[in-house]
Amino acid sequence: ARERADTGVTKADETNSRLTRLWESRNKRSLVETIEVPFRFNRWDLSDRSETALVGLVKELKGNDKLTVELEGYTDQIGDAEYNIQLSQRRVEAVRRFLVKQGVELPRILSVGLGPILDPATPKEKKRRVTIKLLLAE
Repeated sequence: ARERADTGVTKADETNSRLTRLWESRNKRSLVETIEVPFRFNRWDLSDRSETALVGLVKELKGNDKLTVELEGYTDQIGDAEYNIQLSQRRVEAVRRFLVKQGVELPRILSVGLGPILDPATPKEKKRRVTIKLLLAE
């Protein structure tokens, strides 16, 4: 009986260890690609060029259900900080809506508007963007 109990404890420990490893790695993702979608001053609508670039991204997402995207919206520093946070969120929402409209499932899209980029070395037109990180679940 003791031998059987020891075997059972060993198997339980192995299973517990394996489940712990799986649980800890459940959200691990590796960066596949980064895409920047530019926006005009004080605007959050997508240009034709941006939509064309996003269509390619949609194809990749539809072709591999292990892919997800993180959207980060930004603005320049011109104007009120509160307004810029809202504007960055509107930009993210424009990209998110486009992706969903093209058939990407909403749970595969994480999004946040982060407001203005404060780095003075970055040109203003480069600050007005949504950065898309294409991630692969491991």
